[in-house]
Amino acid sequence: MEQPALSVLINNYNYARFVGRAIDSVLSQDAHNVEIIVVDDGSTDQSRSVLAAYDSRVKVIFQENAGQAAAINTAVGSSMGEILCFLDADDWWAPSKLSATAAAFRANPQASLVYHRLQPTLVDGTPTSKPIPRSLCSGALSPLLTRSAGWWPFPMTSAIAVRRSAWNAAGSIPEQFRISADAWLVGIYPFLGDVIAMPDPLGFYRIHNNNWYRSTEDATTLRRRMTHWQQTVEATNLFLSAHQLPARLHLTDHYPYRIASAKLQGADARTRFKLAVEGLFFAGEPNLLRRTRDSLRSARGLSRLGLDVGLSEAAK
Repeated sequence: MEQPALSVLINNYNYARFVGRAIDSVLSQDAHNVEIIVVDDGSTDQSRSVLAAYDSRVKVIFQENAGQAAAINTAVGSSMGEILCFLDADDWWAPSKLSATAAAFRANPQASLVYHRLQPTLVDGTPTSKPIPRSLCSGALSPLLTRSAGWWPFPMTSAIAVRRSAWNAAGSIPEQFRISADAWLVGIYPFLGDVIAMPDPLGFYRIHNNNWYRSTEDATTLRRRMTHWQQTVEATNLFLSAHQLPARLHLTDHYPYRIASAKLQGADARTRFKLAVEGLFFAGEPNLLRRTRDSLRSARGLSRLGLDVGLSEAAK
């Protein structure tokens, strides 16, 4: 039997209502020589019966709940393809996603990671807002990541594909990334090879209550993001040191982290002005117009009374 060129790796946890569409979108691809592996990470809903309906067309692995990183690691360990394509069970792909991804890797032998935009949708699949990320980054991105503490207009899991040789060099995703395992992929792989961005929205990102990001920001959400960013910087530096790579990340260069901190603590006029100026030179957003807009909007949105202070006052 011919070894598959592409492995599609789907991680599922309690997404019985969505995972069928994800799998169907892979079965409908115009690419050939594809294997599909679904790792169910201890679901307690009807996922098992949904997955059973796909019989031999899909390899299904059930494991106790251990988080997204562990599910992806299990899937990769059971796969054989030279290109690893990741898909969250609540998202789905356009029919040409895999053929376009394979072509991009063939045309760019130094690429470790290939990605595309995703079209955000409502829970029912209705498109909403513009494809993300808005800015695209290609080529050797490690200098950019070094100046921005690893932040860039990164793609999410369902838009990412990596070369197996790069996976072997990077090793498994640390299981501390129980959620947002894509932070490891987009943070580490640019140090192992080039990154190639495809401009078309070749996938669909479903927005619902279980997503990592929220439309509103409260103190708890901000602290959780800041902790995640800090841990990602620390994990990246451990990787760079272990692989004897000279780059190091510094959290002080992480502009979104600094903005989140100011939202919690509060910012006077001088601090707001300083952060606005810093944002104009933030390496993590390569598009000058977006960088200018985002820095001014972020600084203008800061309040003298931070969210933490507001919580303290409300508790009195």
